[in-house]
Amino acid sequence: MTIKQLSYFLAVVDTGRFTQAAALCRVAQPTLSKQIRSLEEDLGETLLTRGHDNVTLTAAGEALLPLARRIVADSETARMEIAELAGLRKGRLRLGATPSLCVSVVADVLEVFHGRYPGISLQIAEGGSQDLVADLQRAQLDLALVIDRGETVGDLAFTPVLREELVVVSARAWPDLGGHVGIAELAEHPLVINREGYELREVTLAACAAAGVTPRIAVEGGEMDAVLRMVERGLGVAIVPSLVLAGHPTLRATRLDMSGEHADRAWSHRTISLAHRTDVAPTRAAQAFREDLLAVLARTSRTGHLPPGVRYVHPPTLTA
Repeated sequence: MTIKQLSYFLAVVDTGRFTQAAALCRVAQPTLSKQIRSLEEDLGETLLTRGHDNVTLTAAGEALLPLARRIVADSETARMEIAELAGLRKGRLRLGATPSLCVSVVADVLEVFHGRYPGISLQIAEGGSQDLVADLQRAQLDLALVIDRGETVGDLAFTPVLREELVVVSARAWPDLGGHVGIAELAEHPLVINREGYELREVTLAACAAAGVTPRIAVEGGEMDAVLRMVERGLGVAIVPSLVLAGHPTLRATRLDMSGEHADRAWSHRTISLAHRTDVAPTRAAQAFREDLLAVLARTSRTGHLPPGVRYVHPPTLTA
């Protein structure tokens, strides 16, 4: 049993296809298939059931999966730690973040981080919080800035760093929504919502359901940039984090009126946390990024340069 074989096994599990797994691992499919068979022979058990359209785990495969993830992750951590002994002159940081953070906080922090450690390769994954949490659990990311629901997720730790307000965004030419707008009133307007995997989509639909209203969905399925562009074109309104409004002068933000509506849930605000795995020691590059993140956010908060509706959450000392 080798690290390479376990990596191939994980690739097949994550993609559900031998062809896609081979492409992900950058090897020929026969090579990958041979390595999987060798792994099964070594263990004396069939790990995967090969179907016509997909691949599923056997009981033995289910038992091996969490162990394989940990072994591969530990191996990668060890390799990166050895590479970083030269004082962070080389290495890699795999960071995930939501689109609203990628165009604001992440860009600012990476400017500082890259200036200090230009030899560190930066790999940024942009997506919804649910997707990023899954990638973090699969050891495809070192850190992720995600929306924190306050729920316990196995082998992951969440450290709050920002608190942001959700607002209703509309085009300047759209009928004025006034100073505030409630969910019942919002349901009278066509909505533009993100694709599945976005925390924002789930929050929007849950708020409508809790208010007993059925949303009029005009467009669904887009990334954040697409949602904003659709709103700019007058296709509807959307609930978005206030962070994304920078650089969109043609859009108008309206605060959500929560009086009498889900006030106890305070869903119109959300917490952004830095997530990391607890079963794998963080690399030195990940530790350095966390330090730079907190330093940049603290400084931006002191100077009053955080966007409207966003405030810094002073976290406790981050644990490994």
